[in-house]
Amino acid sequence: MRNIRLRRALPTGMSGPYFSRMTNAPTRPVALVTGASRGIGRAIALRLAATHDLVLVARNAGHLASVARDCDASGARVQTLAIDLCDGPATATALTGLPVDVLVNNAGVAVMKPFLEMTAEEWHRQVDVNVNALYHVTRALLPGMVQRGRGHVCIIGSTAGRNSFVGGTCYAGTKHFVMGFAESLMLEVRDAGVGVSVITPGSVATELFPEGTNTDWMLEPENIADAVAFAVTAPPHMLVHRLEVRPLSPKRPRSSL
Repeated sequence: MRNIRLRRALPTGMSGPYFSRMTNAPTRPVALVTGASRGIGRAIALRLAATHDLVLVARNAGHLASVARDCDASGARVQTLAIDLCDGPATATALTGLPVDVLVNNAGVAVMKPFLEMTAEEWHRQVDVNVNALYHVTRALLPGMVQRGRGHVCIIGSTAGRNSFVGGTCYAGTKHFVMGFAESLMLEVRDAGVGVSVITPGSVATELFPEGTNTDWMLEPENIADAVAFAVTAPPHMLVHRLEVRPLSPKRPRSSL
């Protein structure tokens, strides 16, 4: 794997162990993707590998290394960071000052159950990942974008961010937060040359759903990756701020279309 040598060195022990050759500086835009080890995050990394060098972030170093090898095969230089984004100080140490052009805030968790059945641990885990980690990562990287006068923050939201449903007291609440955060942040930084987008998928066939769930009609992670690529590669004068992507119909399997 070809490792990115960013102008600010990554913390000792945080970088991935796999690389084939070092380079002096990235020659393509650099995209950082959180939750990159599987599902939608993996698909986004693979989709952007054709046009961007990558910093891939997740907790599982082994899974990250596998994704990184696949991205390397697509032409990207890749750096991996195995960190828990809920740890604010560790996230700040790892990310602050990195010259990233595109940030894709994808990391998220979901526990779908009624409020009275949800444990405090389940509640706080969703808030920590879906809300607090969003702050930690964006706060570490956004100042550099503003200083350079360019950049793009893309957040993976959900149609749950404007809908309500039984079992969604916490998850839907965090995704409603994402919608408000994204639009407010967009208004704050657009005059500095930084775009903010939020992609709001409907149901996507990932490990989010219990085993045995019929996912034949759902979107695939690659569909969301295509939406992200569309948003972050738009012309400089154009901002795709909010993009909702849904399955055509729960009654029509993908294979029938």
